[in-house]
Amino acid sequence: MRIETDIVRRLTTAAALLLLAATTAAAAQLDIQHWETENGARVYFVPAMELPMVDLQVVFDAGSARDGDKPGLARLVSRLLDQGAGDMDADAIAERFEDLGAQFSASSQRDMAAVDLRSLSDPAYLDPALDTLATLLHAPSFADTALERERGRMLVALRAEEQSPGDVAERALFGAVYGDHPYGTQPSGEAAVVSELGRDQVLAFHRQYYVARNAVVAIVGAVDRTQAERIAERVTEGLPEGRAAPAPAAVPSTPDERRVHIDFPSSQTHVLAGQAGLQRDDADYFPLYVGNHILGGAGLVSRISEEIREKRGLAYSAYSYFMPMRARGPYLLGLQTRNEQTPQALEVLNATLERFIAEGPDAKELIAAKKNITGGFPLRIASNRNIVGNLAMIGFYGLPLDWLDTFTDEVNAVTLEKIREAYVRRVDPSTMVTVTVGQSAQ
Repeated sequence: MRIETDIVRRLTTAAALLLLAATTAAAAQLDIQHWETENGARVYFVPAMELPMVDLQVVFDAGSARDGDKPGLARLVSRLLDQGAGDMDADAIAERFEDLGAQFSASSQRDMAAVDLRSLSDPAYLDPALDTLATLLHAPSFADTALERERGRMLVALRAEEQSPGDVAERALFGAVYGDHPYGTQPSGEAAVVSELGRDQVLAFHRQYYVARNAVVAIVGAVDRTQAERIAERVTEGLPEGRAAPAPAAVPSTPDERRVHIDFPSSQTHVLAGQAGLQRDDADYFPLYVGNHILGGAGLVSRISEEIREKRGLAYSAYSYFMPMRARGPYLLGLQTRNEQTPQALEVLNATLERFIAEGPDAKELIAAKKNITGGFPLRIASNRNIVGNLAMIGFYGLPLDWLDTFTDEVNAVTLEKIREAYVRRVDPSTMVTVTVGQSAQ
């Protein structure tokens, strides 16, 4: 009881300081420090003494792009990490983190798998939390009972996706855009494959990809450089050195425009259009990012929303966004509309995109976009948790250490001409894939 009361007191104090810490972090340049552990893991560290806490993220190049012919394997491995490790079962792991006032999570997407830990910086709490995390990373048990349980949960989630028109549309679009490329399958996998995944496949995947040279460690918190080095070594010392995963295959271009319709018993049709877009370190990143903010990324004040929602009332929301990844991630445009309005909504969406490519934005739109983006940017580094996520992103994608410091300058350097040139060069409506999921208009 005394330990729990002490944790609550410390967390309450930390919460009281959170607003001050966020303001301080956003106002100052981040002191990003970088090194490698003895076994080759890349480490990125920012000291943040305002809160008595440490945020840690370990990222592996172990997302669904590494599934091969077993879609869903990367996600199953990720979900099993805290279901048993060393001499602990799932309940013991959960109780240990709870007793320490620590928060743990694991996730897996297309490019990466990540584990997150938040702990008080007091060694009495931090050290056992780190030891537990290290055990989860290097010695997961992958017990048959846990594997069967998590596999069952994944199958339930896959059945739920089949009942969601948005999920159905996304799965169809990625498959049509990427084909046999590893990005073509969903991280959640395929039911026929997931149901057959066994311990041998899980172990082999973990041994290959959960290794030090395939890892990035991001640390933000109330520790100095020496302490941060000890944290990184402590978390990764049990991992084999291994080797970094090879770069993913290049994404082939979509040869021509395609439309795919999937009948679905719904009153609304989900529309999703897209094509391969940006790599994370793409030279056109900022012109396309700012341009898309004007076209469809700024919510209700974007062009797409103005044309589809405000002028015609065809949809509640309409949007576009780039999803930059290690290989070319997609450029997506989407909306939901009543079934009978689908042809008109699609016509307006395509016309708005084509006009933007042909003409670009105007000066007033560009000024407003820059103000909105740069004004909201401090929120992206307004907490230790936000900063640690950005550090992991910088490390994983090999971005410059000053990427966050120069973000505002890069946005302000974007011109009307740069946006027009980038859109003409990189977005081609004649190769756009469009997926509609809903009832065909009668």
